[in-house]
Amino acid sequence: MQLTKKKSPVNIKAALTIATTALLGTLPAAGHAQESSKVAELSSWDFDTAFLYYSESDRVSAAEAIINAKKTFENDQVLNLKLTIDSLTGASANGATAQPNVQTFTRPSGKGSYQTDKNTTPLDDTFKDTRVQLNAQWTQPLAENYTGSAGIHISKEYDYLSLGINGNLAYDFNNKNSTFSLGLSYFQDTFEPEGGIPVAFASMPSAFGSDENGNKELFDATRLTDSDDKTTADIMLGFTQVINRRMLMQFNYSYSKVDGYLSDPFKVLSLLDSNGYAQDYLYESRPDSRVKQSLFAQTKYHFEQNVIDVSYRYMWDDWEIDSHTIDSKLRVPLSSTSYLEPHLRFYQQTAADFYRPFLMQSNPMPMFASADYRIGEMSAYTVGLKYGMKLSDGNDLSFRLEYYRQNPKNAGYQAPDALESADIYESVDAIIAQVSYSF
Repeated sequence: MQLTKKKSPVNIKAALTIATTALLGTLPAAGHAQESSKVAELSSWDFDTAFLYYSESDRVSAAEAIINAKKTFENDQVLNLKLTIDSLTGASANGATAQPNVQTFTRPSGKGSYQTDKNTTPLDDTFKDTRVQLNAQWTQPLAENYTGSAGIHISKEYDYLSLGINGNLAYDFNNKNSTFSLGLSYFQDTFEPEGGIPVAFASMPSAFGSDENGNKELFDATRLTDSDDKTTADIMLGFTQVINRRMLMQFNYSYSKVDGYLSDPFKVLSLLDSNGYAQDYLYESRPDSRVKQSLFAQTKYHFEQNVIDVSYRYMWDDWEIDSHTIDSKLRVPLSSTSYLEPHLRFYQQTAADFYRPFLMQSNPMPMFASADYRIGEMSAYTVGLKYGMKLSDGNDLSFRLEYYRQNPKNAGYQAPDALESADIYESVDAIIAQVSYSF
């Protein structure tokens, strides 16, 4: 969720450079602190706040609060602090396929079980987490036309810790109408899931406890370790160009290398017989490395009144996932103090080469497999509307309401007879509501 500051007349090229390089999870040095600080009040802080609510139909719900604080000092130095707190609850698809009968699954902790109705997507209703994240960024001029930035990232969840650092460098030339930027970041994440890390392709054991059959020793035998970690190294190269007084364009290339534990310990696959009936549930297995690359282009054009913002991103990785994202916004002034902003976004991706909606007993066991629909073939779109206004005290208030629909697709797998009446590729619908206030 991006918080946009409108109180000061920030250079449009600077704003776009900052927004796109922030894909590294940072607030980069866009090389324009000097321009914005001339209109900033050096003795005060500027705050952007937002509250977002996301709710999927019969699935996950999330509430997120953000506070972004910015202070500009003398010599065009900028300190930016951002605090994010979010809470997730609800039910999440566990990866197993729907069946014509009731299914029983062991909870991730091993303590207890849950059931799903026939011909419905199995959902784990124990999904619950709270995340607290802090980002701090320092930006300052380094030399004429050069601006540098460095920052830290700390994020803590119940079972997840993420630590990161980043650095950015920007160079302005052509009378500050052109900018080259370079961003680097590195993250170290540690995962301690409830119940531990399962052995790849191990059978889901029976639940244990006073009211369950089975025992803890059998459950522990399917665990590999209590925790694991991963590292992520990112690099982004950017170029921003002012075309004329109305038009601005930006181009980015990003490269990301992830190593470590990349499986989801809470996801399983159904092992089916020739008729399609589940005979077992196996924990998924993914490769321990991933390389992602992307190309990004964005254009902003200011008409006499309206402002259009259109972007396109193409992403590819060594998991054989290719994705296309088109995002467009049109800001329409209603008066000197208010505006409407329609939003339309379309997304499409291919499936990972190891994606499997289910496994068949008659087929050899693959080296890697996951039934997580998030890495399967899909398309998605978002449509929404934002209303913003400037209050009498000069502060900004806005409201955003959007509808999101995700449509998983069959990546070419023929379903056995028992799954004919089951919705294996169930669509996901969600509502997104946000309130933002800047002061």
